[in-house]
Amino acid sequence: MTKVKICGVKTPEAVKAAVQSGADFVGFVFAKRKRQISLMEAHRLAHWVPAYVRKVGVFVSPSLEELQEAIKTVPLDMVQIHGDFDNHLGTELPVPVIRAVQMTEDTCEIETGLEYVLLDAPVAGSGQTFDWSKLDNVNLESPFFMAGGLTIDNVKEAIQRFKPFAVDVSSGVETNGVKDIQKIKQFTEKVKYDL
Repeated sequence: MTKVKICGVKTPEAVKAAVQSGADFVGFVFAKRKRQISLMEAHRLAHWVPAYVRKVGVFVSPSLEELQEAIKTVPLDMVQIHGDFDNHLGTELPVPVIRAVQMTEDTCEIETGLEYVLLDAPVAGSGQTFDWSKLDNVNLESPFFMAGGLTIDNVKEAIQRFKPFAVDVSSGVETNGVKDIQKIKQFTEKVKYDL
């Protein structure tokens, strides 16, 4: 069954909604983006996340030290890395790495050498989908997360067409830029029970 990641959670209510609806991952954004939270905020939110739900830290071009500090402080179960990063450094981390790939018009190869890949829109967190036809002839060796503009209206098609390991949603479960408890539940239920 396809797993669900609710990304960009910032409140106990959003975390609880993700957990109660059956999400497998919750994402805390540490990059300088509109959903950014501090390590201490994530540490407090982590208390609402049971052991069977994995806590993922989202970073853009992080240093190894930055990742290690976050993993220890929150604590994190996985890290998701966008931007510049030496993939070989991932082997020095005590948790699995999700390597994000922005699916632009120029993307022709997807190689990471790490445990997981996340396929995202050209602008992460924008709520825009990427050109799904770019995946028609791609054979991914790593289990992959599919992100980029997923909503309750298109997630079923994405799963049936690509059979991702997991789907990742952020803006698709928001109303006016804020996590919507009802949309979190509807999205997770759509993936878990309505396919």
